[in-house]
Formats: sequence, structure tokens, C-alpha cells
Amino acid sequence: MTSQRSERRGIHLDQSELLCKKGCGFYGNTAWQGLCSKCWREENQQDKQIQEDWALAARLQKEEEEAAYAGRHQTQTHAAISPLSKFEERKPKKSSKVTSVTKFFTPSTKPPPKKDPVPSEPQSSPSSSYTVGRQSTVDADRATQEFIDFLKTLKPGRDIFKQCRAFTESMVYKRDMRADDLSECVQDFYQNLSERLLAQFKGSTDRVESVMDEVEKYMMTRLYEQVFCPETTDDEKKDLAIQKRIRALHWVTIAMLCVPVDEDIPEVSDSVVKAITDVIEMDSKRVPKDKLACITRCSKHIFNAIKATKREAASADDFLPTLIYVMLKANPPRLQSNIQYITRFCNPSRLMTGEDGYYFTNLCCAVAFIEKLDAQSLNLSSEEFELYMSGQASPQRPQASGSSPSSSPSSSAALSQVHKRLDLLSGLGVRQERVVEEAQQLESDLIDWTDGVENKMQDILESFPLETEAITSPATGTTAGSSSAIDSENLENDLLPPPLQPQVFAG
Repeated sequence: MTSQRSERRGIHLDQSELLCKKGCGFYGNTAWQGLCSKCWREENQQDKQIQEDWALAARLQKEEEEAAYAGRHQTQTHAAISPLSKFEERKPKKSSKVTSVTKFFTPSTKPPPKKDPVPSEPQSSPSSSYTVGRQSTVDADRATQEFIDFLKTLKPGRDIFKQCRAFTESMVYKRDMRADDLSECVQDFYQNLSERLLAQFKGSTDRVESVMDEVEKYMMTRLYEQVFCPETTDDEKKDLAIQKRIRALHWVTIAMLCVPVDEDIPEVSDSVVKAITDVIEMDSKRVPKDKLACITRCSKHIFNAIKATKREAASADDFLPTLIYVMLKANPPRLQSNIQYITRFCNPSRLMTGEDGYYFTNLCCAVAFIEKLDAQSLNLSSEEFELYMSGQASPQRPQASGSSPSSSPSSSAALSQVHKRLDLLSGLGVRQERVVEEAQQLESDLIDWTDGVENKMQDILESFPLETEAITSPATGTTAGSSSAIDSENLENDLLPPPLQPQVFAG
């Protein structure tokens, strides 16, 4: 049984696969091609710098070629002053290039007059100056007030608030940027601010993390409507694709995934329901940290369900299949958008280490497995898998063993009864078809037997005709003529039994 179970297990993930491919020791992410946030940013910055250098070299070479071409067609007088004029014209162009690159990393690309309406006092509710059509003003005001109350206890609190407010307001003018560029701007701000806080707090990482959590909460509550599932991405398309995929896999059972969970146990059933509720609740949160908290709670409920079933601590090999099963049952709304939102705008240190990062990495792996789930992973043939996916067939539901209404939850008992009724109806349908077939066969046999009897009787009558001789009646003295055959009507009357005579009973 153990060897069969090991052969059936098609979903296995080694813990080393969760770590960054660079070997830095942090957790990787499928959205970053298996790299952690730090290594991903370093590689992207290197590639981006190389591309910018090549583009700058190409523009300079093109300008030199244009200048040389123009110099050959100018007059002698213009040629005498052209070197100086070209140098004068080219010098400001170089400085403007540096300015344009610098502006790309500055908080705003708009001129200063459009950023003037900013309140000078933190208590004046900065959300009134930052208005986005679909953003919830109530949530923004509450997040702002909570952020101000938190910063009152810190010495550099006013400077931190001013920087965060200026950055969030500058993001209004960057709504047309690509999602990756928006993420880079936010991650650069996180990194710069955390480095300054680390210097001010003299290396106290715990205090820095607590401040960064509040910074993330304040900023992302205000920027949520702008940066969550932006129109410049295909996140919505990916959401519909994974939702359709999970719906098509509704037939997958616990046994197929080798999930060590017995939902007939009330404690286990409650934990599974709570896990499903938590992962669905993730979409209602605005802050990446809160979304990660939903994933962490979901994962802990899964571990509780496994422990209650096996009566021992759960392993990583048991956790991932169960997480996949929960995701198939929950089908969370906007799953890919939430994953991308967390990846792009969460505090990077939270994703690279700790239990939040571990559970989030497992969630990304579970979604990747669902997208690539095939017949081999479920120990099915290709034909069976295609029939189940198309809806032409459904796997046989397992019968509940040793379960009774008193030992199972009401929902599980009702579901079990429904399954039993469906199986009973299916058996009755088969029996009815068999009875109809046998009745039709019996009718055909009766018709054949009747025809056979009639044919035999006809053959007998033709082979042995009845003949009579002349018989003299003693009473009348008359002689009956001989005949070759007896009247059929008289023969039939002779063959029929005498009619019943009515009986008279004495009173």
C-alpha cells in the first residue's frame, strides 16, 4: 500500500526548490523566475543599465553622423564657426539627457505648479489632495489617521510622513506607467527609506520592520485602486484563465491528490472550511501584509487539518497537495491579480524570509501546479483525464466508511446521503434498462412460439386428413354417405369441452 501510494504521488516539491536559484538563502518566487526580490532587482537593474547605455551610445553616434553630414553641406563661413556652435548645442543636450534619466527616478514628472496644493500640517488629512475616481475615501482617511498616530511616538515621524505623502501624491502622475515600472518605483522607495531608518535607529531591524509595515499600510491603502490590476497589464486575463481552469478541475478528489485529510472528522472539516474562507477573504484586503496574513491563516488551518487526521505533525509533502485541494475547492476571486499585487508592492523583506514568505511561496507553487496539472499527476490515463475535463464522465465518488450522522457533521452527512441517493438512482436505472430488455425478449419469444405452434398444427392437418365410412343408423335405418373429410366446424365443436350446466341447489 505504501509503495502504491508513493507511486501515485505526482505532486512533490523539495524544500530547496522554494529557495532563490542564486543560492542566497531567501525564498524565490515564480513571478521572479525563481529568484528572490533582491536578486531579481539586481539582475533587472543590470540589464536595464546595459540597455540604457546601448541606447545612449546609439543616440550619440546618430547625432555625430547627422552633424558630420550637415557640416559637409554648409558653406565655408558656417564651417568655420560650426565646431564651436556644435559643441555649444551638443553640451546642453547631454545635460538634458542626464536630467531626463534623473527625472525618471524622481517622485514626479510633472512641473512644480501642479504639486502645490499639499497641506503643510499632517493633521489636515492629506487624502483631500489625493483624489482618485474609484478609491475609497473612508479607508484612505482612516489609514492616514492611524499612520499619523503611529508616527507621533517617533522622533523622525514628521519627516517620514512628509516623504510618504509626497511619494504617494507623485504616483498620481504615473498611472500610465507599466506595472513593473510602478513596482520598481515603490520598491526603490521602500529600500531607500529602510536604509535611512536603519541608520537612524542604529541597526534595530525590529523597529525598522514595524515602521515599514505602517508605511506599506498607509501607502498601499491610498494607491490600491491605481496599482491593483492596472489596465496596462494582462492580470485580468490571467484571473479568468485560472478561474476557468479550476472550474474544469472540480471533479478532482482527495484520493487523486493523495491528500492526508479525512473530512468526515468534524475537527478536520471545520479546519478545511476555515482555510477556504481565509483564502477567499484575501481579495477583500487592500494592504499586501493583510493579504499575506490571510494566506498564513489558511496554511495554519491546513496544518491543523492534517494533524487532526494523522494524529502527528504534518510534513511539507502533505501540505502542498492539501493546499492545492483547498485552492480547487475555494477558487479564490482574482487570484492572479492578488499574487501579482503582493509580489510587486509588498515589503520585500517579508516575502524573502519568515513564515509569510514561506506560505506565499507555497501558494505560488500550488497555483503553478494547478495550471500544469495533468493525467500523470493524478494517476489517470489520458483518456480518463480528457473525459473528466470535458464533463463527459465523472469519477466514482468514494463511499463514506464507518460514518454515521452522530459522528459526522450535518453538512458531511447530507452530502453523503446525496451521494448514496445518486448511486442508488444510477443502479435503478441500470436495472430498469435490463428489465425492459428482458421483457422485449420475452415478447419476441412468445410471438415465435405462437407462430411455431400454428405452423405445426397446419402441417399435421395437411399430413393426416380425417376420413369416415358409411354408417347405418339403427334408429332411422338411413345410411350416411361417406365423406372424405369432416366439416371443420363440427370437428371444432367435438373438440371443445361440453358447456357447463347450471346447478340448482335445494333450499
